[in-house]
Amino acid sequence: MTQHSLNKTERKAAFSLASVFGIRMLGLFLIMPVLAVYAQAYPDYSPLLVGVALGAYGLTQAILQIPLGMASDRIGRKPVIIGGLVVFILGSIVAALADSLIMVSVGRALQGVGAIAAAILALAADLSRDEQRPKVMAIIGMCIGLAFAISLVVGPLLGGVIGLSGLFWFTAATGVLGILVLVMSVPDVVTTSARRESLPVASELKKLLKHKQLWCLNTGIFVLHAILTAWFVTIPTQLQSAGFESQTHAWFYLPTLAASVALMVPMIIRSSRNNSSVQWLRASIAILILSLASVFYAGNSAVWLVVALVVFFTGFNFIEASLPSLLTRIAPAGSKGSASGIYSTSQFLGAFVGGVAGGWVLQNYQTSGIVVFCLILLLCWFVISFLMKNPESVTSLSVSTPNLTKDKAVSLSEQLLTVAGVKEARWVEDDQATYLKVDKKAYDEKAVNELLGALRTGE
Repeated sequence: MTQHSLNKTERKAAFSLASVFGIRMLGLFLIMPVLAVYAQAYPDYSPLLVGVALGAYGLTQAILQIPLGMASDRIGRKPVIIGGLVVFILGSIVAALADSLIMVSVGRALQGVGAIAAAILALAADLSRDEQRPKVMAIIGMCIGLAFAISLVVGPLLGGVIGLSGLFWFTAATGVLGILVLVMSVPDVVTTSARRESLPVASELKKLLKHKQLWCLNTGIFVLHAILTAWFVTIPTQLQSAGFESQTHAWFYLPTLAASVALMVPMIIRSSRNNSSVQWLRASIAILILSLASVFYAGNSAVWLVVALVVFFTGFNFIEASLPSLLTRIAPAGSKGSASGIYSTSQFLGAFVGGVAGGWVLQNYQTSGIVVFCLILLLCWFVISFLMKNPESVTSLSVSTPNLTKDKAVSLSEQLLTVAGVKEARWVEDDQATYLKVDKKAYDEKAVNELLGALRTGE
């Protein structure tokens, strides 16, 4: 009988791994709302270097995300995660001791070298059953979003007390805490092979890069994080010009985020009811365009900035929550890990490009230049979004099908595709498993089990 709730091991794994992931992302996000202000104290200050320091972690994350995920399959998840957290701690210490923005950037880049996202997700997959894995991943995803929201509030509050150097020492301490949580709370598991729903597979990457629908998603997450990082090169100083001291920015972000979430939740509900994700995604891109266009009229007006940021985070939060769901539904059966690896790489690369480009544009064309830069990216994405189609509402499953010849595997896949609700069937020899995409409302699980039973008994 299928269990519909997480067991004790899955609950422990979900919340402990979510804590490790969230702690690390909090450390990366914490300086975003304050760096543009505190960086002015460094002798080599320039808007360009502020952007480099903000986005530097994204470049190293983008380069190492997929390789370290694959490494975790060979040497184990925990060694890669612990090693990544140690490097993250070292990067935080380098930034804390830095006497120039260049060294802060070096420290931020070193923080990003500890690219452990794929290893954490793979460990979560190792510790959960197929039917419960989406719940575990959802808990981890929510924790990442919560870390970003907390950073916008805690960063200014803590920065006002301990300064920028103190924030980096604090992030080093969170890295130590992450290691302790991992060692003490995350259950041990023997890694036997790559889980294609959580880890990238090198042989699939080239093919997935050419997948038109996935290409649209990867472009979208690149643009989303590029404009976010670019705008944070200037938002803190805009708030200062509007009359908000840096330590009070927390009380600006808190109600802004709360209002945007309240507006975003009904959008999520509506988009999921009638399979109109792409239309709502397009509307959210338009919302981002509207929010940034309104900055032209904001000037030093606190009211206009509040309105602009509420509208911006409404669109941002909806898109951030929607794209991973679209990725899961669009990625070919058994290729979610590879598709996610490319998606994450695009996300971090966007953060790097947005930081560097935003800093350069601010240095040469002031805040209005950043707004134009972001609007151009969003308009390009808006046009690209018309290439997207609403995917079918499907769920990914995998079933063990060992010791099959290629002919039998092809025959089984063909038979599975005749079963009600089965949309895709793909046998992977390396995993000795068949990956399915099914419409849960129409899925005939009994018929699939009968086919598999006949296969195992040789009928």
